[in-house]
Amino acid sequence: MSNFYEFSAVTLQGKTVSMDTFRGQTVLIVNTASKCGLSPQFKGIEELYQKYKEKGLVVLGFPCNQFANQEPGDASSISETCSLNYGVTFQMFSKIDVNGPEAHPLYKYLKKTLPGFLTSDIKWNFTKFLIDSNGNPVKRFAPTDTPEKIDHYVSQMLS
Repeated sequence: MSNFYEFSAVTLQGKTVSMDTFRGQTVLIVNTASKCGLSPQFKGIEELYQKYKEKGLVVLGFPCNQFANQEPGDASSISETCSLNYGVTFQMFSKIDVNGPEAHPLYKYLKKTLPGFLTSDIKWNFTKFLIDSNGNPVKRFAPTDTPEKIDHYVSQMLS
């Protein structure tokens, strides 16, 4: 597959969602983990989502347990942790792999389209990808890039 809109993923509630659902919107994709030192970013990402959702921003969270076992829970515990601890209302998907042979096809595509520094692999939780309203991946952000730093890019894309 060579187009963002050709992919689909399963939500924490077990529903398959086509990325085509988000056609015409700016999308921020994040691999998450609720037991990570960067987990407080959930709050900032939610604030970014609330700030721009009426202007066309969609945030998609993809829990991943490939980094130091920081997302060991099942769908129910992930959902509960995200909503109770961080007030997450953006769309969360089922736990996936982002690296290796079992990596989700969407992540294989994103890494190929926007390779990282030295390697295309996802280096840690909270790596972020920004997709424009035409479905083009345009920017990759490191795990330590805060939602506040990303705000500038999102704002530009939505104006």
